[in-house]
Amino acid sequence: MSDALASLTPPALWKNFKQLLAIPRPSKHEEKVLTWLKGVADQLNLQYDQDKIGNLVIRRPGTGGGQNSPPVLIQAHVDMVTEKNADIQHDFFKDPISVFRDGEWITAKGTTLGADNGIGASAAISLLQMPTSAKLPPLECLFTVDEETGLTGAKELDGSMIKAKTMLNLDTEEWGSLYIGSAGGGDSVLTLPLQYEPLPSTGKWNVFKLKCSGLLGGHSGINIGEGRCNSVRVMGLILHTLQKIQPSLRVSDIVGGNKRNAIARESSSLIFVESKSISTVERIVSAMFEEFKTEYGGVEKGLSISLSEVPKHSVKQLVLKPSSTESLIGLLCTLPHGVIRMSTAVEGLVETSSNMASVEIDEKKNNCTIICSTRSSHTHALNHIRTKIQILAKSFGCSKCFQPPAYPGWAPNVESKVLNVTKKCFKEMTGKEAGVQAIHAGLECGIISERCKGLDIVSFGPTIRGAHSPDEKVEISTVKPFFDLTLRVLEELAK
Repeated sequence: MSDALASLTPPALWKNFKQLLAIPRPSKHEEKVLTWLKGVADQLNLQYDQDKIGNLVIRRPGTGGGQNSPPVLIQAHVDMVTEKNADIQHDFFKDPISVFRDGEWITAKGTTLGADNGIGASAAISLLQMPTSAKLPPLECLFTVDEETGLTGAKELDGSMIKAKTMLNLDTEEWGSLYIGSAGGGDSVLTLPLQYEPLPSTGKWNVFKLKCSGLLGGHSGINIGEGRCNSVRVMGLILHTLQKIQPSLRVSDIVGGNKRNAIARESSSLIFVESKSISTVERIVSAMFEEFKTEYGGVEKGLSISLSEVPKHSVKQLVLKPSSTESLIGLLCTLPHGVIRMSTAVEGLVETSSNMASVEIDEKKNNCTIICSTRSSHTHALNHIRTKIQILAKSFGCSKCFQPPAYPGWAPNVESKVLNVTKKCFKEMTGKEAGVQAIHAGLECGIISERCKGLDIVSFGPTIRGAHSPDEKVEISTVKPFFDLTLRVLEELAK
């Protein structure tokens, strides 16, 4: 790991990132990284405040002539998505992230990298560590918690800790683009009661594991418009077809996806097939694999759908009752997933989408949980899709469809002062005009601006690809200019 990052610039930022890689920081379990950040503040003799949910603000006085300038809020989240490939042994609560250099990129070995938002957090720490000769305004570096599983830190932020009226959010992933707006969103957690029965004693049965794997996955907001395949939807469609042609087929388990804000990469189902029907089932699975390859092959190069026999003695001889199977498969086939509407105001921007993120059966509770994450630039459109999910949940017999309050979007302001300052600095650095965009993802900006009224915000960051998946990587050549732009903007605000 040290060799991969040793010669990279700016050295302070990469050194901080290296330390973050060694600290476990799953969402809702940020205690260790927060303790480390407090230690950094103590070493620098900087004051800090922490609210009840865990968000940490470290304050750096203005220096180099910027002492009397208005304070600026620097914001990044410290938690990370914890995804890994099925064949990788990794404990995100104990093990450091192992990284390597792949050409012009830094990536991890079969796990998420945590560049989202570890690079932004490392940049904020580097600002705190700048020498007193650096021309900087007073800084309030806000490190939020639990961004990835519901923006909880931002939602519960104690706004009284923040005095600044200007904010730089360091959590976007396309160098050269300045972001001034983001989507709002809300989750739906469906609970479907299940009934089991013994495997019928008539006939000879074989047990198979049906698996969909090798998909790209990715961020359910940023990547949803790229036509990526959802393994949970695929599993539902295959099982529906199998049951339609072979009604005797029985299902005992379905699992797929494990993160509310990631497109499901893998799914599997345990099915019981009458021996006389095995060849028919194999033919159907093979045919549908070819159909999905035709549909998604241009995007999903690694798509795999497999059917492998499992020793019958190794599994319980219990299967879902036909009524439970029908309801579960019906939900997996009909719950909204993918792009629902493109923006007519911003070319290429997804306006409304929904992600069927995960499905998991709990045999002890005799139920199944399905999680959907819906996003939209418009609150009314968001509410319409969530209502549709409620209706489908009720229609298929769910006992509960829990929908916590949706979080707000961040309305664009093209007249923003900090936007214009950042555009000016970007052009001076690169000789090019920065792109100004909104993003179909749940940035914390909109929520923080509600907790801290009157904030003027812009967001930018280095180029990161494959966020929320084991393919996550950060482009080395964009990290230094990202940090340089941050410094330049702050110098301008320190005048």
